[in-house]
Amino acid sequence: MRITLNENEEIVAVVKEGLKKTGGYCPCRTERTPAFKCMCEEFRNQIKDPEFEGYCHCMLYYKHKD
Repeated sequence: MRITLNENEEIVAVVKEGLKKTGGYCPCRTERTPAFKCMCEEFRNQIKDPEFEGYCHCMLYYKHKD
């Protein structure tokens, strides 16, 4: 298992700029709660799932099963 940034540099730049503006909270969410602090709780739980492969909610990170 490994985690990488999205290969699309434009998406990475937009999301990172959003993270700066929100103080590290997922820019795709309206709530500012600890569960949405990047790397969000949802993605941390997906990482724990050995069958999950895919992007986090805002598409900044990708979990590879290999």
